[in-house]
Amino acid sequence: MELRHLQHFVAVAEDQHFTRAAERLMVSQSGLSASIRALERELGTPLFVRTTRRVTLTEAGRALLAEAERILAQVRAAHEAVAAVQGVLRGTLAVGSEQCIAGVHVAELLAAFRRRHPDVEIRLRQWGSAALAEEVAAGRLDLAFAYRTEADPEQLRCVPLTSEPMTVLCHPGHPLALAGAPVTPRDLGDEVFVDFHPDWGPRRATDAAFAAAGVRRTVALEVNDVHSLLDLVDENLGVAVVPRHFRHKREALAALPLKDTGEAAYETVALVPSPQATSPAARALMALLDHGSA
Repeated sequence: MELRHLQHFVAVAEDQHFTRAAERLMVSQSGLSASIRALERELGTPLFVRTTRRVTLTEAGRALLAEAERILAQVRAAHEAVAAVQGVLRGTLAVGSEQCIAGVHVAELLAAFRRRHPDVEIRLRQWGSAALAEEVAAGRLDLAFAYRTEADPEQLRCVPLTSEPMTVLCHPGHPLALAGAPVTPRDLGDEVFVDFHPDWGPRRATDAAFAAAGVRRTVALEVNDVHSLLDLVDENLGVAVVPRHFRHKREALAALPLKDTGEAAYETVALVPSPQATSPAARALMALLDHGSA
């Protein structure tokens, strides 16, 4: 099995199309097809279901994809490690982050990294915490800044960044705002909630807080970005439970402390691979974070 076969396989799996993958790889479509057929012959099974419009992975293809991505990530890390020993940091730094993550200013951190390591290409992806953990564990991201997650220590390390309580945001004319007192999950039992997709850290922290209080809630308005959440609350369409630092993003909204949530809190971490799988670029970024160079 050759590395180029795995590279070709991953490209086709990502694009779900032979022509687009060939263009991206800058190889002929016939050469790409021959490479995939050679891989299928070696493994003794089809890897793709081919149609006139796109290709999809077979069960065997899905099994191979995770391993192929991991192998290619390890090969890239090996090249970058050798370059680092020679005194030059090259290659790619793939970083993931949730929106408005606490404990790190991602843009400033990446800018500081670029000034020190201009030969490294920076890539940034924004997803929810569960997806970010999967991407780091699979080797598709070098590290990510996310909400605390239960991680397999052989695949991921959780480096603490910060912890803060949750806060209730509501319209200034809402009865809760007029009362002006701290609230408990039970006080919010009949409210309409605005919240993020279940994959996002603030939603997971809120769900944990309500579960700790034994209170069930229903999210009627679900969004995938901070500004939409704030707009909906600003129009008095619902209340939101968010990390405390969100209150500074829309000063016109009322912010009330949330109490009686047990140990539940919004804890953010850096998700990093196991030490042997951490790339030199990721180690350099974490060093900047540790020294407050951002």
